[in-house]
Amino acid sequence: MITVNETVIDENKILQEMQYHRADSKREAMLKAAEALVIGELFRQRAKELGIDVADDMIESSDEDFIEELIEREVATPKATEEDCRTYYEANPDRFLTSPLLEVKHILLAVGKDDDAGRAETKTRADALLEILKGGADFGALAKRESACPSKETDGSLGQISKGQTVAEFERQVFVAELGLMPRPVETRYGFHLVYVARKIAGQTMPFDAVKDKISEYLAEKVQRKAVSQYIQVLISEAEIDGYDFEISGSPLMQ
Repeated sequence: MITVNETVIDENKILQEMQYHRADSKREAMLKAAEALVIGELFRQRAKELGIDVADDMIESSDEDFIEELIEREVATPKATEEDCRTYYEANPDRFLTSPLLEVKHILLAVGKDDDAGRAETKTRADALLEILKGGADFGALAKRESACPSKETDGSLGQISKGQTVAEFERQVFVAELGLMPRPVETRYGFHLVYVARKIAGQTMPFDAVKDKISEYLAEKVQRKAVSQYIQVLISEAEIDGYDFEISGSPLMQ
């Protein structure tokens, strides 16, 4: 049994709350659920002290209107200045690049993602066709004959692609590839791809004025998370909590 300033959080409430907390073990899920309920009860009690309208029953979720009002009243969150935003922009140039563009051709040897035997067979076939391409075979002709993708009608060309336009497992490998024929087949959920990178166009740095609003939102959210965490720690330190130890639980709030 857990108590927060003599208010009981019983085991049944913790068991009900566990369904909202993914974890590697039942114990970890239980600790997360208990933590959420303890913090929720601390919020509820503090809101009542301030005269904020709160239901008598302990909350079991963190999306109640009164929590937003409580945070607005109690937690001061300084806004990021333009100087703060520019400092972040200059310190993180890689975050403000447009997506690079690639001109790519491919040959898809299709096979079901759960067909283990078929995948092994298709991989062997892909390796054999790759050797043919390395030997100087015409990519477009081979695409017309072998590819299961509609792009075979244009010699396997996918045109210009940017990040986010293809499946993740294809993108991860193709966007770091050198120009020319990739040395190994690329495996995706659709099968195996023989890929030729014809051209790479590097991403361009976005101007500060185009991204400063997003930087401001990001910095404000980051600062608010820290401020709320510190506020919760103050509530914990001033409360009498029995049956739950934030430090022993490994809560990130205490780190």
